[in-house]
Amino acid sequence: MRKTLLSIFLLFISLSLSAQELNCVVTVNSDQVGQTNQQIFRTLERSLNDFVNKSKWTNRTYRENERVNARMFITVTQYESDRFEANIQIQSSRPVFNTSYESPVFNYKDDAFNFQYQEFQPLVYNPNSFDSNLVAVMSYYVYMVLGLDADTFSLEGGNDYYRRAQNIVTQAQSSNYSGWSQETGQRTRFELVDNLLSNSFREYRIAMYNYHRKGLDILADNNSTGKQIVAGSLRLFETLVQRRPNAFLIQTFFDAKSEEIQNIFSDGPTVDVVKLKETLNKVAPFYSNTWNEIKY
Repeated sequence: MRKTLLSIFLLFISLSLSAQELNCVVTVNSDQVGQTNQQIFRTLERSLNDFVNKSKWTNRTYRENERVNARMFITVTQYESDRFEANIQIQSSRPVFNTSYESPVFNYKDDAFNFQYQEFQPLVYNPNSFDSNLVAVMSYYVYMVLGLDADTFSLEGGNDYYRRAQNIVTQAQSSNYSGWSQETGQRTRFELVDNLLSNSFREYRIAMYNYHRKGLDILADNNSTGKQIVAGSLRLFETLVQRRPNAFLIQTFFDAKSEEIQNIFSDGPTVDVVKLKETLNKVAPFYSNTWNEIKY
């Protein structure tokens, strides 16, 4: 009996030490299609959940409590035979030290998501080839989520993940599927990862680290200092805006963070909110209504 209990305990420890990287819920919504037979969409949803959560994406060993929390919402807009037209929204978060709060890190919608899929088709990611646009897009966003999460814990910690995502982009260039284009001025998967790896956007990477690791993570213990650091990290975007006005990355940051920023600076010890709101309206004017809600 004792040996059996010991074996179960060791198995539990082994599983907890070898947990995969993501704790992700993938939802497939087919309401817009009007298809009476929903089986293929349910099968697709199960397959994608298994693919994202059970694949081994890195060489790192993750403990269960280190898995990155994420959600992926796929809305199918057209379906015929094995061809799907859809959009995908990706959301991810990370825990804040000494709290039960999960801070949103990524909140992004990709409207250019077309793919072919046959029910029960195996989904396997091969880093050396482009075999399926469905697999490529899902794998790309897995690495984006992992990279952005890593950036919040160490300065430019996401580089390896971004390079893997960039490799997927390179392989997809000749696929003729939308969303991978190198054309300038388009908000594509190419542009997103290319910007993250470019020195021209280094302030974004610094802000991600300072905001989360140096700012949010000390709020519970030192609210005043934490707020000052968060505010300072937001001022980094002023330099980026001067060099790259309307930068794609700036909007992705505030799409995830606008409500959180409002909440941080509407409660507790005050900082120079007048100056902060000037900064926010300069770098993210598309959220001016949110900034006006900051109370002080």
